[in-house]
Amino acid sequence: MKKLTKAFKVFFIGIGLSTTVLVGGAFTGGAGYFEISKNLDIFTTLFRELNMYYVDDTEPGKLMKTAIDAMLKSLDPYTVYIPESEIEDFNFQRTGQYGGIGALIRKKDNYVIISEPYLGFPAQKSGLNAGDILLEIDGKSVEGKNTSQVSEVLKGEPGTLVKVKVKHPITGDEREVDIERKEIQVATIPYYGMVDEEVGYIRLRSFTETATKDVKAAFLDLKENQGMKKLVLDLRGNPGGLLREAINMVNLFVPKGTEVVSTKGKVKEWDKTYYTLNQPIDTEMPVTVLINSGSASASEIVAGTLQDLDRAIVVGQRSFGKGLVQQPRKLSYGAQLKVTIAKYYTPSGRCIQAIDYASRKDDGSISKLPDSLRTAFTTANGRTVYDGGGIDPDIEVKQKNAPDILISLVSNSLIFDYATKYAHEHESIPDASKFVLKDEDFEDMRQFLSDKHYTYETESEHALEKFKNISEEENYFEGVDETFEELKEALLANKSDDLGRYKKDILSYTQSEIASRYYYLEGRISNSLIDDPDVEAALRVLKDSEEFASVLKP
Repeated sequence: MKKLTKAFKVFFIGIGLSTTVLVGGAFTGGAGYFEISKNLDIFTTLFRELNMYYVDDTEPGKLMKTAIDAMLKSLDPYTVYIPESEIEDFNFQRTGQYGGIGALIRKKDNYVIISEPYLGFPAQKSGLNAGDILLEIDGKSVEGKNTSQVSEVLKGEPGTLVKVKVKHPITGDEREVDIERKEIQVATIPYYGMVDEEVGYIRLRSFTETATKDVKAAFLDLKENQGMKKLVLDLRGNPGGLLREAINMVNLFVPKGTEVVSTKGKVKEWDKTYYTLNQPIDTEMPVTVLINSGSASASEIVAGTLQDLDRAIVVGQRSFGKGLVQQPRKLSYGAQLKVTIAKYYTPSGRCIQAIDYASRKDDGSISKLPDSLRTAFTTANGRTVYDGGGIDPDIEVKQKNAPDILISLVSNSLIFDYATKYAHEHESIPDASKFVLKDEDFEDMRQFLSDKHYTYETESEHALEKFKNISEEENYFEGVDETFEELKEALLANKSDDLGRYKKDILSYTQSEIASRYYYLEGRISNSLIDDPDVEAALRVLKDSEEFASVLKP
C-alpha cells in the first residue's frame, strides 16, 4: 500500500493539485474540482484493484508511469513526466553540463565507437580519436551494447577514473587508457569566426544558461579584435531552451526597454510581457539571422522578434513553429513535470505555433495550420508577417535535398570510415576554412568504396516500382512489361555513375568530416561554410546596403 500511496501522491501533484485539498474524499472548489475528484477516485480504485487482483505480479511504478505518459501524450509532446532517474538528463538540456569523458559515440556493427571527441576534454587529452572502437570499460566487455548503455557507464562524477580499452580502426592495435572524468560543459557556441574581411559569423547551438554571455563575448571579440562590421547569427538546428536567454539575446541588439515577447496561458496571473532590461552592445550593425526547419522555440523568439522590430534580416527556410512555453514543476520523490503553461507572442502580436494540439480530429490525429488560415501582422516598419506555422524568412533559400547515394554512404558509415583512413594517412591538412578535397582524393575515395556494400533506392526507382504495382492491379502490365524492363535497365545504368554525378555533394560532406578529425567540431563547421547556400545568401544581402535596406522596407 505504501507504493500505491507514493504513486497516488505523485499523480495528485502531477496535475498541479495538492493532496491537502481533499476533504472527505472530494475536492473543494466547485464543479470543476468535483469532476477532477470523481475521476481521481475512479483511477485510484482501478489502480488498487488492478494491483491487488491481477493474475500476475505487477510493478506499480511502471504501471503508474505508463498511465502518466499516456495521459500526457493526449496533450502536446512538450508536456512530459520526468522521473528522478532522468532528472540528470533533463538538467543537461538546461545547463549543457554533465560528468563524463567528453566525446560523442555511435554504434557501428557490434561495437560502439568514438565518433567525435570534444577538444580540450578528457577523451581528446587521453588520445582517443574518432573511429576508435570501444572494447571494454572498467574491464567489462561492451560488445553488443547500444550507445545509451555505453554512455551510462562512461558518465560519472567528475574526478573519478574510468578505464577504457580501445582498438585502432586501421591497425587493429589495442590499448588501455585511464581517463579522469571531468565536468563537461558542451559549448553553446561550437564555432565563431570571420567569413571574410568584414562579416563575422556566430553559430549558437542552444539557449542554455550561458548562451547570451557566450554570444556577447564572441561578438565583442569579432568586432573589437577581428574587424567585424556585419554579422551572421546562425540559429539553424537550434531547438531553443531558456526563455530568459532568448530575451537577453535580443537585448544585445535592441535598446533597453524594448518589448521582446509576451506569454498568455490559462493562469492569467502568469501572463506577462517581457522587455529588455540592459544596455545593448550594438543597435546599428547590419545583422542576418539564419533559420531552418530545426530552429524552434527560443530560436524563433529571437528570429521573430528581430524580424518584427526590423532589426535583422532572416534568411533560410521556415522555422519549426513551436510557440509554446514550458515550465518545470517539482513533484514528490525528486520527480518533475515539464508542463506547457502558455503560448508566446512576438511584438507584432503573432503566435507562430504551427499545431493546435487542443483541436484533434476524431481519430486523435493533429495537423498543421494551413497557410490559407494564417493571419497577417505588421513589423515596426509596416512589413507583412504571418502567425502560425513558424517564422517565414525574409530571404528564402530553397533547401537542397541530399542525394540518395550520399544518404546511403553516411548511414552505412562509409564516409566516416574513409575520413578515418584519410586521417591515418595524412599527418596534417590546411586550415579547415581552406581545406578542399581534390580530384585525386575523389578517385582514392572511389577506390575505397569499390568493394564496400551500400544500397539505396532512388525516387525514380520507387516511382517505377509503384507504377508496376498499380498497373498489375489494373491488368495493364502485360502490355508494357518490355518497356518497363527497358526503363528499369536505363535507370540502373544511370544510377551506376551516381558517385560521379553527385561528386560535389559527396566531396563537400567528406571534407567536413575529415576536417573534424584535425580541428574537431570547430573545423567541421568552419569547413561546411565553404559551400553553404544560406551563408552565401546572407553575405549577398549584407554586402549590398541598398538591398539590405529595401528588404526592411514595407
